[in-house]
Amino acid sequence: MEIVSSSPEETERVAARLAAELREGDVVTVAGELGAGKTTFVRGACRALGVGGPVTSPTYTIGHRYTGRLDVSHLDLYRLGTLESADWGDLEPYFAGAVVFVEWPEGGRGWLGEPRAAVTLRHRTPATRAVTIDAEAGLLDRVFPAC
Repeated sequence: MEIVSSSPEETERVAARLAAELREGDVVTVAGELGAGKTTFVRGACRALGVGGPVTSPTYTIGHRYTGRLDVSHLDLYRLGTLESADWGDLEPYFAGAVVFVEWPEGGRGWLGEPRAAVTLRHRTPATRAVTIDAEAGLLDRVFPAC
């Protein structure tokens, strides 16, 4: 499913709709080029999951953990390239008892398992983004019934 977003607020609303159906243990991958809105998407999901504080990119720290209605882990694998066993040992605690959003998931190939949803954002124009969501049909039907 592809949705066109004309603003960061619209991207956050799309993410919030998806987040309303997520539960502890779910993994959502968030891919896309630099500046496409990956962290904006995660911020919208975090708000829907009850996170009230700042939601920022964990590029330099690899991961953030937020407390909300459900705990949320936000990982960014951009700087890792590919995961090794030692890297996975550092990341594994983020997956315990949380909904997990993984930016730049390509680096976690072979380690992450199957995500509940895979989101890809891309620039359509300087002002618009295409948000593509791949997930089980039942999930997409519940989240976006009119699409």
